[in-house]
Amino acid sequence: MAAGGSAIRGSRVGAGPMGEQDHGFHAERVAVSYWDALGNETVRHFAANLPDEEIPETIDCPASGLPAGRDRANPPALSKLEPYKTHLAYVKERRTEEEAEQLLEEALQQLRARRGTLASAKK
Repeated sequence: MAAGGSAIRGSRVGAGPMGEQDHGFHAERVAVSYWDALGNETVRHFAANLPDEEIPETIDCPASGLPAGRDRANPPALSKLEPYKTHLAYVKERRTEEEAEQLLEEALQQLRARRGTLASAKK
């Protein structure tokens, strides 16, 4: 054996006896299965002492992104997603066409006034 070599190759410093099975306390847990509309099953583990009302009824399936529930025969339906709205769409919801035209006219008058001031200052 070379100087400075390990007597037991592959062992780490401070390791317990080889084959040690108990490396700490393992809490009791329950496995809960969830299914999505495509039939994908996802298993989540929860503490055994956790009350049933704290275990979620639905989760997002990591495989499909669809909602998944505990009832395999009746998976939750995909809730209707509202499409992405632009800032302009939100503004149009808050303002009538007449209000929009009035605001636009006010903004144009301010712009014309500034341009008129800038034009006379250059002379």
